[in-house]
Amino acid sequence: MVFSSLGIVLLTGCANVIPPCNAKTSPPSSELRNTKWELTRWNLAPNSGGEVRTRQIPQGEASNPIHIIFDTNGQRISGSTGCNRFTAQLEEDARGFTITKIVSTKMACTPQRNELENDFLYELNDYRSIVRNGDQLLMIGADREVLSFTQRPNNNK
Repeated sequence: MVFSSLGIVLLTGCANVIPPCNAKTSPPSSELRNTKWELTRWNLAPNSGGEVRTRQIPQGEASNPIHIIFDTNGQRISGSTGCNRFTAQLEEDARGFTITKIVSTKMACTPQRNELENDFLYELNDYRSIVRNGDQLLMIGADREVLSFTQRPNNNK
């Protein structure tokens, strides 16, 4: 039901969808091997008036951004929550890949960073679809929050 409703929303508003409607949904993990993605925008679920709000997130190298790196084998991801490091397994089937077994370090963070980190790990564990269009990757959560990532150079190759 959630997927069909999301599909209707995306199809009826194709002109307003970013990325465009021809972007790949749930791409195979092989397309993401050796890539790094920085979280550059976090849209919160629409409020009761339908207004989409954004969440403030740290960006750029000096601010220790949230990022995800897909490994060379297409079997794992790793990255930073902005304070701690995390890793997870990728399991793939005909519908795309699923992120499982997420673990992270537990260094002390500021209360604001800790809240952001916990929310990010929740979204990573509970997303419903991923859409890729070139250097943009959208992770759409069950709660209708949308995490927008921009591809960055992967120096860990």
